[in-house]
Amino acid sequence: MTTTPLSADVLVIGWGLAGLVAASEAAAAGARVVLIDQEPLSNVGGQAWWSFGGLFFVDSPEQRRMGIKDSLELATQDWFGNAGFDRPEDAWPKKWAEAYLAFAAGEKRAWLREKGVGFFPVVGWAERGGYGALGPGNSVPRFHITWGTGPGIVGPFTTAVRAAEDAGTLTILPRHRVSELVVSGGAVTGARGDILEPTSEPRGVASSRDVIGTFEIAAGATIVASGGIGGNHDLVRAAWPARLGEPPSHMLSGVPAYVDGSMHAVSAAAGAHLINGDRMWHYVEGITNWDPVWPGHGIRILPGPSSLWLDATGKRLPVPLFPGFDTLGTLAHLRKTGHDHSWFITTRQIVEKEFALSGSEQNPDLTGKDVPLLLKSRLAKGPTGPVQAFLDEGEDFIVENDLETLLEQLRRAPDGDLLDLAHVRREIVARDREIDNDFTKDAQIGMLRSMRSYRGDKLIRTAAPHRLQDPAAGPLIAVKLHVLTRKSLGGIQTDLDGRALGADGSPITGLYAAGEASGFGGGGVHGYRALEGTFLGGCLFSGRQAGRAAGRSV
Repeated sequence: MTTTPLSADVLVIGWGLAGLVAASEAAAAGARVVLIDQEPLSNVGGQAWWSFGGLFFVDSPEQRRMGIKDSLELATQDWFGNAGFDRPEDAWPKKWAEAYLAFAAGEKRAWLREKGVGFFPVVGWAERGGYGALGPGNSVPRFHITWGTGPGIVGPFTTAVRAAEDAGTLTILPRHRVSELVVSGGAVTGARGDILEPTSEPRGVASSRDVIGTFEIAAGATIVASGGIGGNHDLVRAAWPARLGEPPSHMLSGVPAYVDGSMHAVSAAAGAHLINGDRMWHYVEGITNWDPVWPGHGIRILPGPSSLWLDATGKRLPVPLFPGFDTLGTLAHLRKTGHDHSWFITTRQIVEKEFALSGSEQNPDLTGKDVPLLLKSRLAKGPTGPVQAFLDEGEDFIVENDLETLLEQLRRAPDGDLLDLAHVRREIVARDREIDNDFTKDAQIGMLRSMRSYRGDKLIRTAAPHRLQDPAAGPLIAVKLHVLTRKSLGGIQTDLDGRALGADGSPITGLYAAGEASGFGGGGVHGYRALEGTFLGGCLFSGRQAGRAAGRSV
C-alpha cells in the first residue's frame, strides 16, 4: 500500500537528541513539524537515552565549587590542541568549535537548567592527555554528569515534542525509513521512503525491516538528524583510516543496530557534501555485555588511572597511554600490535573506586535520581551493583586471590596463549616495587598521586595507591578489553545555521543537518579527537541551531 502524501513546514528525520531538539525548536518557532524515524516509539531519544549523560561546560558553578579554575581561553586552547584541524574542509568545523565553546561557556547551562536539567555536583576529568599544554586532553575537569543520565537530558525535549503533538503542531511517525530526499529545482522539498511493519520490540532491540507501504512527505525544510555509522561494522571498517592501523576483525557495538549510517548515502545523493569520514571515535575499554540488548552489545569501562594496562602479548602500554588519558592515541597504539584486545590488571579496591560503566542502564542510582542508592553505591565499600554483576557474570573478567593463580587462569583464557606470562609477572612486580616509596620514576604512579590532589578524584574516582599484590586490596582481577564502536566524527558539512552545504560550499536550499549526521556540527566539530562530554552537547547545539534556522525559513 502507499500512504496519502503528507506535508509539513519542517520535516525532521531521526528522533535522537539532535532531532528532538530540532523538532521542538522548529515547533516553538511556529512551524508545522513532522518527526519521523525508522524505529518504533520505544526508541524515542535514540543513542542519547543510553548515554551516561556527560556534558562539557566551561567555568561552571560545579567546577568553581570543586576549586577548578577554567576559562573560555583555556577550553579553546584544549579544544584546538585536541582537534588538530589540518584540512581545507575544516573551515566550518573550526567556526562550529568556536561557537560551541562560547555556548558551553555561556548560555548552555542556564538554557538546560530552565528546562529542568540538573547536574551531579562532582565534575569528572575525562581525556586527561599527558602530552603538554598545547597537546590533546582536558587541562581541568569538565565532565558534568546529568542528574538522570541519558534519560535526564532526553526527557525535557521529549516532553516538548509531545506537547507540540498534543497542540496539533507536530506529528510523530514511527517506522518511516527514508530512502530518498526529494529534490526539485535544486532544492530539497521533502523525503520519500518505506513504511516498516509495526513492532513492539523494546528499546534498543533490533527491529524488523519488513516493508508494508511507502510514504512521501513534502516540506519547506528537511533536517537530517539520523546519527552515525557505529552500529554498522562494515561501514566502520570501510572508513577506518590508515593512521589507526588495520581495522579490528572483532569489535563490540556500543550503539544499537539502527545506528546504520543509511542517511549518509541518501543525503549525498541529494547533493550534501560529506567530509571527514575517516575521523571516528571508538573506545578500547569495551567489555562484552553479559546481558545484551542489541547484537554484539558492549559496555565501556570508564576507568580511573590506577589499573596496569597491557597489550595482548603482556607488554605495558607506553607513556602517557594510561587509563582515561588518551582514547584515540591508545586505539592507534593497540591497532599496531596486530591484536584486537588488551588487558587491565587491577584489584578489587581499584575496581570499586575507579570502574564506572558507561550508559544509563549501568548507573541506576544516577539514572533513577536515587540519592540513598547513590550514597550506598558510590561511597560505601565494594563495587556498584552493575560492576559486581560483571565481576560475577562477565566473560571478560578473571578474579583470583594471588598472582600465580591469576597468571594460570590468564594462560587458559581465550587468546591467553599470546601472553608472555613471565613478562606480565615482571611488569606487576616492578610496578609494585615503585609503590613502596613516596618517590617514583613510574609516570603513571606519579600521575595518580597527583590526581588525588583534586578532591573530586580523591572522593569517588581514584583509589589510594597500593601494590597490586597487596592482599588487603585484593583479589587480583584481569579484564580483557575490546574495541567498542561509538561515534562518527565526520558527516554532512553545514554552516552555523545547520544548512547542508554542497561540494562547492553553497547551501542546499531546504536541507539541514544536525547531531552526529553532521559530525556534531559543520561536518566535524571535534576534528580528530573529542574532549568527552561533547557528543550530547554537540547534539544539543547543532539541533538547536538547525531547528531555529529551519523554523525561521518557512
